[in-house]
Amino acid sequence: MPVRIENQSCYFKIDDSGEEQRCSVLEVTVITDSDKAMSAVEIDGQRIYITEAQADALTVAGAIDGRKHLKATDGDSVI
Repeated sequence: MPVRIENQSCYFKIDDSGEEQRCSVLEVTVITDSDKAMSAVEIDGQRIYITEAQADALTVAGAIDGRKHLKATDGDSVI
């Protein structure tokens, strides 16, 4: 899990070595990457992809919810 939230601070794993970047949850904006249809955050210019559950946890903790809803353009889509 690349995201950990503790006492208004969030920790993001930024590489495979396990190194974490710490920041205040109030400084985080959760965004949608339309090309990948995934939620993400940008920390120090690096985009970190997260699950919807992690995105929800961040916004509940106080992060800005900048996500947008995507809809499918295929004619046989259920949405």
